Amino acid sequence: MSYKFDENAKYTKTHEWVRIEGDMAVMGVSDYAQDSLSDVVYVDFPGVGEHFAKGDVIATVESVKAAEDVYAPISGEVAELNEALNDNPEWVNEDPYGKGWFLKLKPDDLSELDDLMDAAAYEAFVAEEAEKGGH
Repeated sequence: MSYKFDENAKYTKTHEWVRIEGDMAVMGVSDYAQDSLSDVVYVDFPGVGEHFAKGDVIATVESVKAAEDVYAPISGEVAELNEALNDNPEWVNEDPYGKGWFLKLKPDDLSELDDLMDAAAYEAFVAEEAEKGGH
């Protein structure tokens, strides 16, 4: 199975991605994560203005198979939610790095990005996960 990766994003070991756009950090779940979840049916968002530390549970994504926690890839305040996912949860499956983004954060500290994997490192990590019996 080959997965898509966004060269402009950084990735976590829990399969979230984050991409800096202007002064915002846009985040979602990776192509590998959406494939593992199967058909996404609902995303449970936090409230705008809520603050999360890196590693906190920031959202929950529900699929036909399971509900999975989504973790904040960096610390920050929720600035915007992708409300369109309420009516179009399949976008998470179809376009995880585009229309399927989850939310935008006002980042606290951009140096936290240094702890995350770039696309090449994440691709290698996913290949290892898959060999261990993921997909």
